[in-house]
This record gives sequence, structure tokens and C-alpha cells, in this order.
Amino acid sequence: MATKNISTKSLARTKRRRVRIAATAFLLPALLLIAVYFIYPIIDTFVISAYKWNGISSNRTFIGLQNWNTLIHDKYFWSAFGRNVIIMVLSIVLQIPIGLFLATFLVAGGKRYNILKVVWFLPYLMSSVAIAFLFTYALATNGGMFSAFASLISGKRVTVDLLGRSPHALFTIIGVMTWQYTPFYMVYFLAGYGGIDSSIYEAAVIDGATRWQYTRFIAIPMLGPIFKTACTMSLIGSLKYFDLIWNMTQGGPVNSTELMATYMYKLSFQQFNMGYGSCVAAGMFVLITIIALVFQRIFVVKEDY
Repeated sequence: MATKNISTKSLARTKRRRVRIAATAFLLPALLLIAVYFIYPIIDTFVISAYKWNGISSNRTFIGLQNWNTLIHDKYFWSAFGRNVIIMVLSIVLQIPIGLFLATFLVAGGKRYNILKVVWFLPYLMSSVAIAFLFTYALATNGGMFSAFASLISGKRVTVDLLGRSPHALFTIIGVMTWQYTPFYMVYFLAGYGGIDSSIYEAAVIDGATRWQYTRFIAIPMLGPIFKTACTMSLIGSLKYFDLIWNMTQGGPVNSTELMATYMYKLSFQQFNMGYGSCVAAGMFVLITIIALVFQRIFVVKEDY
């Protein structure tokens, strides 16, 4: 009996050792990639933020926390952060409710609306650079669609300048962002609806609930975890927007669309102030992390039903 117990324990230890070896073999490449392309750049950004450096020469001057002191008192950075917050709030308020509405509409319509899933998802498949150039021409003061439409209505030549004035430019770009990213949340909520057991709907119908009552009081509340994840992704993405803004306005006019990412890019690669640019990037990382953690603590949803 004792020999049997020893043999069983030996087999269990051998199995655990094999599992650890297999887990290490499969996880090690991913962990190496994360370390090289994620952890190391973050650490190096904080290190460079302690230097005065143009990003090209081999000589770097250590200045300690001087860049961070400048950042704390930098009105341009905090103005850019404020615009990021505006985009964050409006992205959550616009993109997620519209995405939910579209997903609910498609679920209610069934298979006959499958073509709409493809058509509505197309904006998200386009690159941000392509969308930026598309809307730059579409919203142009001369020959743009709004100017053309206003001229048609008024019967005389009218110019509508949406990207050249403040605050019109910022809210115009928010509209373009909504057009591009809402399809992502539509598909995300469609996946959430698909994860709800069909027996719940059948039980609701048997109890006399209409389709609207089922959606309003049962299905949507069950999407709580989906809402939380979607809001978190929208929040983080809104605080690090770059490519669309840069290709449409480059932060103009008069810095009215300047965001933290575009400000960091100008400092690092146009003014060749890599030390302070890295400090701005590190500040972005700290702010995004804090806001995301606070949001996770405040936005509490019921996970199980």
C-alpha cells in the first residue's frame, strides 16, 4: 500500500513538472516579446525623461526631475490633456450608445439584416490615415460637401470651414472618430448579445414579455460587463489618439485640436527635444493608468446573473 502511494505521488510530481515545462515553453516567447516591445520601452521612456537630449547625439545631460517639474507647470500639456478628456467623454457618450443601438437593431432584425452588418462595419476596416485624408477633402472649405450643400440650399456660393476654426475643428474630428469607431462597439455588443442563452428569451416570452421588454429589462442589463470593457477601451483609446488628428489638422488651428500625443510628437521629432518629449509620453502613461484604474473602481457591474 505504501509503495502504491509513493508511486502515485511520484506520477503526480512528474505530471506537474511536465505541465510546468510545457507552460514555460509556450509562454516564454510571448513573455519575451512583451518584455522587449512593451515593458522595456516604458522603462526606457522614464529613464530618458531624466535627461536633456535631442534624440540624435550620443551625449545626454542628466537633469533629474527638471523635465517633470516643467511638465507639471506646462499649460500646453494640460490644455492638450483637457481636450483628450473632452474626446474621452464624448467618445463614450456617442460611440457606445450608438453601437448598442445598431447592435440591438441588427439582433432584432435577424438574418435579413446581415448585409447591414457588413456595410456598417466598413468604416472600421479603413485605416485612420485614409479616413483622415478622405474627410479632409470632404470637409474642405472650397469644394467640400458641407460647402457644396450650403451653396445648393442658399443659391449662392457659401464656404463652410469646419477644420479651420476653433472649436469647430475639435468637434468635427470627434464626429469623424465616432463614424470610424462606432462599428467596433456595434460588433462588440453583437457578440455580447450572442453570448446570452436563447432559453432566457424563450422564458421571457412565455412569461408574457414583449421583444422590447426583454431587450430593455433583461438583455441590456446582462451586457453590464460588456459595457464596462467597452467604456474602458474607449477611455484608454481616447487618451492616446494621434494618427487621425495628426493627418487632419496636426493640432491646429492655433492648437485647438492639440492632444497629448501630438504635443509629444512635435516635441520629440520636430523640435528634437527628446528628453522632454519622453517626459510628456511618461506623463501620458501615468495619467492614462490612473484614470483607467479609477474608472475600474468606480464602474462596478454585476458579473453573474
